[in-house]
Amino acid sequence: MRYYGGMKSIAVIFGGRSAEHDVSIITAHIPIIETLLATREYNVWPVYISKEGKWYCDQRMNELGFFKQPDWEAQLSEMKPVSLSFTAGFEIVWPGVFGKSQKIDIVFPSMHGTFGEDGSLMGLLRMANVPFVGCDIFASAVAMDKVLTKEVVAAEGMPVVPYVWFTQAQWKADADHFRTKIKQLKAPYFVKPVHLGSSIGIAKAKTDAELENAIEVALHYDDKVLVEEAVEPLLEITLPLMGNDDVRAAQCERPLNTSELFDFNDKYLSSGKSSGVNNAYSEIPAKISEELTRQIKDLGIRVYRTLGCSGIARVDFLVNDSTKEVFVNEVNTLPGSLYHHNWKASGVSNRDLVLELIRLAQERFASQKSRTYAFKSDILKKVGGPKVQ
Repeated sequence: MRYYGGMKSIAVIFGGRSAEHDVSIITAHIPIIETLLATREYNVWPVYISKEGKWYCDQRMNELGFFKQPDWEAQLSEMKPVSLSFTAGFEIVWPGVFGKSQKIDIVFPSMHGTFGEDGSLMGLLRMANVPFVGCDIFASAVAMDKVLTKEVVAAEGMPVVPYVWFTQAQWKADADHFRTKIKQLKAPYFVKPVHLGSSIGIAKAKTDAELENAIEVALHYDDKVLVEEAVEPLLEITLPLMGNDDVRAAQCERPLNTSELFDFNDKYLSSGKSSGVNNAYSEIPAKISEELTRQIKDLGIRVYRTLGCSGIARVDFLVNDSTKEVFVNEVNTLPGSLYHHNWKASGVSNRDLVLELIRLAQERFASQKSRTYAFKSDILKKVGGPKVQ
């Protein structure tokens, strides 16, 4: 049995095997699912991926309240995981003798971190030949790696802070070599797991003991670690961007940290709310000069295009508050809660933001369909091997 309905069907995929699993649930609902339901233009199918990697789809999960129930995991255990079919487009398939399937017209990924934002999910959706919102596989994979991002933007002549990186295997094999390289940087340092977001596992190290501990923590979360010079005095600026070929910048935003590091608690919890990014501790627009604002926006658009971003992304900058020297820090291809608070301050409502991202996804998909991906040759006829009798 198939359920199509008169409206287009959109799947919002969230959760996943990631340290940012819970943040993903919030982003999926605020503002994506809530806004989609309010438009009454789409049949919304919430697709939740558990921490164990099982896929579930039940429209009860369209409500964020489902995940706030004390027994929600018990309810989940009573559901049967779904499977995906690519035979006739992208379909969600429920198991059972009287199983049903649902054709999906467009996908709205809302998975932060590993297996989602790193390009894994985008690769699956490309194979499924379905339009999806946000950056494609290539930009996602590069942006997920903080070191690779720095190497790409630096190769294009854009400024980054001095840094050292190493893998877990390299650190175990010759930690002293990397300690020596780190000492060539100016202390204090920031130590970061290369592939994580939401400031998870990041620490500022002022002493050798703090450095060793920070590296140990980072290697607990990732197999690749970045150590970089701290910019002091520091002014952090973050810039959301949107578009495909034509890129639009939102407002320059300044996080107002409650500590030296704008950590997970600052981003999501310190206001006592659970509505996504904690915009109560942000200054929008940032109180910086028009010249610095223009420089950051121009550099942000340049970074966006260099990495091949599409749909939406956010570029973070480190600014020396004394010299006003600007450094590209990192790129986030799925900004928490889509940074809808910033876009709203830029004159874009939640509804307009979500619908524009869908339009951009369809625009990119139409462009990709016009390309040729197959190539006909006679190589199989000419390759050596036994002849068919």
